[in-house]
Amino acid sequence: MALEIRPVRPAEHAAAGALVVAAYRALDGLPLDDGYAAELADVGRRAAQTEVLVAVDGGRLAGCVTFVADASSPWAEDLEPGEASIRMLAVDPAAQGRGVGRALLSACLARATVLGRAAVFLHSTPWMTAAHRLYRDAGFVRVPDRDWQPHPDVPLLAFRLPLAGTPGGGVAAEGSGER
Repeated sequence: MALEIRPVRPAEHAAAGALVVAAYRALDGLPLDDGYAAELADVGRRAAQTEVLVAVDGGRLAGCVTFVADASSPWAEDLEPGEASIRMLAVDPAAQGRGVGRALLSACLARATVLGRAAVFLHSTPWMTAAHRLYRDAGFVRVPDRDWQPHPDVPLLAFRLPLAGTPGGGVAAEGSGER
């Protein structure tokens, strides 16, 4: 599979949003209310305020992720100084298991490295077990003291990856994201 990872284009906002919602709806156990589904679908708003990347496979959107450069972004959640964040990483259910999520994660890690960030931080739900494997494979570690529960039915688990060449770093963040 020859994936292209690039910023989302305005003409793709609706399709990328629908992809993110479909990926979240496919998760067993995740309660997805209409309000959060609308937030997930609003790629145009995210792209106007932060970076949104897509994975394109043969002209078709296969995945989408929101990259948050630092704590000054309106999309930042619980970021500490020097951290970037990844939010709403989603792979089209028809494209899952083909390296799309890994390619999007790798692009975000490369972006954080270029920006000189010390680490990448993210939250994930307990239902996102495939994503947890991806994060562990890339070197992320759980940070339970930064877990968060924005909704009574949705606990968020914290993960953090120190980046190589930065204070407190040491994990390589180049290439495919694999160690």
